[in-house]
Amino acid sequence: MPTESLEKKEEYDKLLKQQPKETDNELMNVVKNINFLILWLGQVFSQLADKIYLVLMIGIIKTYFQQPGESISGKVSMVMIAFTIPAILFGSLAGVYVDRWSKKMVLIVSNLGRGLLVLVIPLCLSWPTGGRFWLTLLITFCVSTLTQFFAPAEQATIPLIVRKKDLLAANSIYTTTMMGMLIVGFAIGQPLLTMADTLPIPHGRELLVGGCYLAAAAILALLYCREGEKHQQTAEIHLWQDIQEGVEYLKTNPLVRYAIIQQILLFSLFAALAVLAVPMAERIPGMRAEEFGYLLAAAGVGVAVGATFVTQQGKLIPYSRLSFWGFLGMGGSLLLMPVVMDSLASTLITTVVLGFSASFVGVPMQTTIQVETPPNKRGKVFGLQNNAVNIALSLPLALTGVAETYFGLRWVLLFLAFLATSGVTFSIIMPDSR
Repeated sequence: MPTESLEKKEEYDKLLKQQPKETDNELMNVVKNINFLILWLGQVFSQLADKIYLVLMIGIIKTYFQQPGESISGKVSMVMIAFTIPAILFGSLAGVYVDRWSKKMVLIVSNLGRGLLVLVIPLCLSWPTGGRFWLTLLITFCVSTLTQFFAPAEQATIPLIVRKKDLLAANSIYTTTMMGMLIVGFAIGQPLLTMADTLPIPHGRELLVGGCYLAAAAILALLYCREGEKHQQTAEIHLWQDIQEGVEYLKTNPLVRYAIIQQILLFSLFAALAVLAVPMAERIPGMRAEEFGYLLAAAGVGVAVGATFVTQQGKLIPYSRLSFWGFLGMGGSLLLMPVVMDSLASTLITTVVLGFSASFVGVPMQTTIQVETPPNKRGKVFGLQNNAVNIALSLPLALTGVAETYFGLRWVLLFLAFLATSGVTFSIIMPDSR
């Protein structure tokens, strides 16, 4: 019996290690890669939960903590701060540990922990009145802290399960999903929570969000990562020294450094676009403010189409040239936006072009970071990248609405067009990775 079990285990391991038959179509190779599909499904559930979580917290504040006549913005700002602080404090530190720990285990535990934390929220809401709000802030802080471990582990896992020649295709799917969730997640969050609230079970909203995290953990448990000692750093942990090692690596590798800078600029622009979608919808004939999701969906369609194009043609074009045209296209689209807002059709087309151009930056730059970074440094580098991106995201999310109020939508869009065009500079000075 033990011999039979051993033989079955060896046969099972052999099946897990089998790669899909290689073809000339990189996108098909990735789609056939069961391990990548598992990672991608985990990403979808995890990132969807991240976005809906913030919408859930706003709903909880409105239901439990907002006093009559009191503005909700103060408490919402405290939640956003609790969600942002871990990204600033622990983004780089998490990468240090990801380099030393099993990537698969980090992916599972981070989602499992976040799911359980969300399911604890109903208990916190039954706490005596004085401490309920502070407990929810503490849970938000802990959820965001675990997210800092999930992100670099996910990015560092892709090169472990995908062939080098298929990385561009894998990152087109990864980047499309990440940007799509950033754009669409907030828009569908409220309808999903409203639907969950109508279910004949208590605390349906919390069960939905926590269930998404737990579903991600269960899916990722099926992942076969093929991670060996060579993919991990085994030296003793010295946190600040390890972070400094990652910073020094970026200083000596301009290719990775400029790729990260371009990613930061890209996600800052899209965060600002997510904020501006509401006032844009108010000004477009035939649209209402609550229909801003159509604009975000149009950008998402553009990203998906652009990512497919980059996957097919990107192998023939230097990545720096792709990002050059990407930033130029984004700048031009944002420059046109105030002009075409009198027409719904023209605005949607311009928004699709904006998303299409964005994929010319996001996909090749993420691929560059993965290809050029040694396996035992990926956690540190991705930790630093996520740290910088999260800080950069918080600025437009906090400032874009205020700027639109004081200076007007047209001037803010023109400023974003200038920022996008400035990204061309980094494309020009960036060395080619080919």
